[in-house]
Amino acid sequence: MRSVLFVCLGNICRSPLAEAILREKATEKGMDLRVDSAGTGSWHIGEPPCGHSVRIAQEHGLDIGAYRARQVSPDDAEAFDVIVGLDANNVADLERMGMANVYKLGDFGYGGADVPDPYFFPGFEGFEKVFSMIEHCCSGLLTRLETDLA
Repeated sequence: MRSVLFVCLGNICRSPLAEAILREKATEKGMDLRVDSAGTGSWHIGEPPCGHSVRIAQEHGLDIGAYRARQVSPDDAEAFDVIVGLDANNVADLERMGMANVYKLGDFGYGGADVPDPYFFPGFEGFEKVFSMIEHCCSGLLTRLETDLA
């Protein structure tokens, strides 16, 4: 079974959305894919995703309410075929940890752009924009997984 780990800073906004989106897309295609998410920081360990992420996921038919934040660990390097950071800082942190097969999600649909933290935008608008970016990039990632990644 192929496996993908999404990593952002706190594992309460972007990476849980990416996890749910890719899992749904893989299921729709009948792909056997293990998907998880984590954060580089430890501030939110054990917490559910933020309310806005839960809401935008629900608006798109996804349920992330039971997800719980965890911190990425060195064991993840062995446990996952592909590790995907949501922005350049996440990728740099993962590479400093010695992770291999690290990619940036924006490389799969936004020309290498970072998927920004939704809190950098006013109100709920950031979550809508970030969801759209993640969804687009997950489609590109899935295509690459079907062909040549890892």
